[in-house]
Amino acid sequence: MALSETQLKKTTSKSAEEQFGLDINEMTQAGLHLGHQSSYFHPKMKPYLSGVKNNINLIDLSKTIEKFKEALSFIQQLISENKVLLLVGTKTPARELIKSLAEECQLPYVIERWVGGTLTNFPVIKKRVDYFKELEEKRKSGELDKYTKKEKALFDRELRNLEIKFGGIKNLTALPDALFVIDIKKEALAVTEARKKNIKVIAVVDTNANPELVDYPIPANDDAVTALKYILDKVKEVILKAKQK
Repeated sequence: MALSETQLKKTTSKSAEEQFGLDINEMTQAGLHLGHQSSYFHPKMKPYLSGVKNNINLIDLSKTIEKFKEALSFIQQLISENKVLLLVGTKTPARELIKSLAEECQLPYVIERWVGGTLTNFPVIKKRVDYFKELEEKRKSGELDKYTKKEKALFDRELRNLEIKFGGIKNLTALPDALFVIDIKKEALAVTEARKKNIKVIAVVDTNANPELVDYPIPANDDAVTALKYILDKVKEVILKAKQK
């Protein structure tokens, strides 16, 4: 369940520094304010901009803090209610950061290509995941040893492919309650599927994308590793604290 307007006001009434440790100077150093070239500007991002410098759109970090607080408050509530957050980030700068966060916080994740139907055709995807897990168990138990060398090589190749596709979601037994997405243009299919299934989406939204496509946009640079690390570190802090409680 999404936070109501009243709940959001209560949870975001404290200063950003006091509540989540958000600091505008640290955000500037991490490059969260640096958007895309002005020629790639999406008009829906205009309310979140502070200007243009050297043909680069600059994001107003006071607006970022405001929206980031809302997103973190929602994540905090989600985790405290033992609901499932699926992390999605397949672009190169995000992959290892997403995987590290997911493993530390024990969350499902997608860092390779988003498989069409992951949400909208979940029963079929789950069958593939179950087959993957079954094959893994057979290899661990030695059940595949009875096959020829060539057949075992084929099984190994299949397992590698299944790991790439489904390794991050093999413990996902039902549809997630929300998605956290890096770059909604690259992950357009994931966002579209989430919207069709009425699954809430939290996302880092750069100046070239439409923030109205997601429920909790975080206006920020979605390309720089430093910016993504800052954002994901704050997300991790909130998740781990909520899990402890």
